[in-house]
Amino acid sequence: MQPAQLMARAQALAPELLRWRRDLHQRAELGFQEHETAAYLASTLEAVGVRVRTGVAKTGLVGALGTGRPAIGLRGDMDALPIVEANDMPHTSRREGVMHACGHDGNMTVVLGAARLLAELTDRPAAEFRFLLQPSEENQDADGKSGAMRMLEEGALEGLDYVIGQHVHSDVPVGQIRISPGYIMASADAFEATITGRGAHGAYPHQSIDPIFLLGQVIPAVQGIVARRVKPQEPAVVTIGAVHSGLAGNVIPERVTLAGTLRAYSPAVRDLLWSELDRALSVARALGGDYTLRIDGGYPATHNNAVVAETIVQVARELAGEGAVGSMEPSMGAEDFSLMAAAVPGAMFQTGVALPGPLRPHHSETFDLDEQGLVLGVAVMAATALRLAERAQ
Repeated sequence: MQPAQLMARAQALAPELLRWRRDLHQRAELGFQEHETAAYLASTLEAVGVRVRTGVAKTGLVGALGTGRPAIGLRGDMDALPIVEANDMPHTSRREGVMHACGHDGNMTVVLGAARLLAELTDRPAAEFRFLLQPSEENQDADGKSGAMRMLEEGALEGLDYVIGQHVHSDVPVGQIRISPGYIMASADAFEATITGRGAHGAYPHQSIDPIFLLGQVIPAVQGIVARRVKPQEPAVVTIGAVHSGLAGNVIPERVTLAGTLRAYSPAVRDLLWSELDRALSVARALGGDYTLRIDGGYPATHNNAVVAETIVQVARELAGEGAVGSMEPSMGAEDFSLMAAAVPGAMFQTGVALPGPLRPHHSETFDLDEQGLVLGVAVMAATALRLAERAQ
């Protein structure tokens, strides 16, 4: 099918996209609790002839259209956030304190739209198009596993040749696509440390080993990791986001706890941050105290495969014009699509959905999107899947 024809079909689907997105927005559910969302997605996919398997990764689902090779995955995430929505509109979230504040309702809508376009094609390539609707991108379960981790463990990506991800972005104009090869998002690891000293009355500091004083020496060492241990050309972040100690102003406590995040692109730099954080905390031991450190490994960095990324660039230009495609600014945020793209050649692009007026930031109570922007996202995702399938014929 010619790009102009595919774009016209996507535009004709706009009223349905609007309905799907608003229905999903009202059904906002937290990670691994997306039961109503999954049922809605399953029935919508089945209505267009997609074979659906539910209960994948607890509350996720996998749809399949066609058979053969190559097999191409189209991924969308399902979970909402624990945020009280401040928007006053007919499709405001029906669940108190839960809101699609990151745009995952838009992401799911794009996958549904792509599925509809592909299902309606009578001359589809002899390939498999697999729709990966994953739960819990934002958080992990009690075992420390996100939806993408669970889907990989349960074989949802087995046999895939490519995987395509898409995310709506409220700071990208409608009609614009952002995509770049290489690293686009960072790894994300959480840490928690305890510095232990010896408590005493605040009037007799000489009888203590003050853990707050020890922390005061540790913090410059931690902040020096990126400044003096990481090669300047390599992106890295070490942030201490929480510090807790003591209950009274005249008592020197026995311990202080701190927690934070480590971010990097390169696996070597990621390893370096882990080892250097341990070294920085050892300052406490040199001054008579002690420490413990726990690092919880999170998502790896997201790396866009060059072939898939270039295919997205080509089809987006054909669909919307040369000026519709821009580079994706690399971010130190993280995404569990990184796990899928590490297992299968894949890439994620951004779809512009910015509303006129002040920015509606992701993860805010006022987040919203221009639903007309979803049309281009649907067309690009479907066209990319077709182009990848045709190249392998």
